[in-house]
Amino acid sequence: MRGTILIYGASGGIGSATARRLHQNGYRLHLAGRDPERTQALAKELGASCSVGDVLDDTSIARITAEAGDVLEGLVYAVGSITLKALSRISRADFLRDYELNAVSAALAVQAALPALKRSASSSVVLFSSIAAGQGFGMHASIGMAKAAVSGLTLSLAAELAPSIRVNAIAPSLTQTPLSKNLWQNDAMAHSIAGLHPIPRLGSSEDMAGLAAFLLSSDAAWITGQIMAVDGGRSSLRVKG
Repeated sequence: MRGTILIYGASGGIGSATARRLHQNGYRLHLAGRDPERTQALAKELGASCSVGDVLDDTSIARITAEAGDVLEGLVYAVGSITLKALSRISRADFLRDYELNAVSAALAVQAALPALKRSASSSVVLFSSIAAGQGFGMHASIGMAKAAVSGLTLSLAAELAPSIRVNAIAPSLTQTPLSKNLWQNDAMAHSIAGLHPIPRLGSSEDMAGLAAFLLSSDAAWITGQIMAVDGGRSSLRVKG
């Protein structure tokens, strides 16, 4: 049995897919989610321990970290939001919530887990940015700013925590999860967005889970400080249509 991985956002689409992939790979898991029913059901399915809490509550992060155990081989922060509004409609509260949920709480989750991560012979952190952090998309001012902060956080932590803790981020394009359902549940809209990608489909949670599992493994032992796009080529390729 491999070491323990703490997964925040385990009740979400990408978090749960990552948990299942890591379980298949032989890791022990501690799952953290805001939804009690879904978090506990997944923990029962995978034989994992779990905590229920809100990452916007500092006491929850401290409790989750303590319940995860004294030694962690990895941490996945798969918590996020998708706020798509015109700039004229975004409030200060919108901006602050996206920033705190995506970036600040990710930093605090890693901060709280540092002692446990340092007790492992080799440990890894995986965060989630977005291609919107590096591409200009309309209606993305709040979430683009927040995810750009995640990318900056990834680089800063990777530098500070090397060589004992590796830190990388995954930057997805639109992925079919419950969180993004309003963007792809309409077939015409889903088909239109899929066509913007050189590989013309939307992302799946399994696409993200595969890279997350790799980055947490010893196969990625010389990879740190990277923001890796999983986006069907959308962020870097232009094809003739």
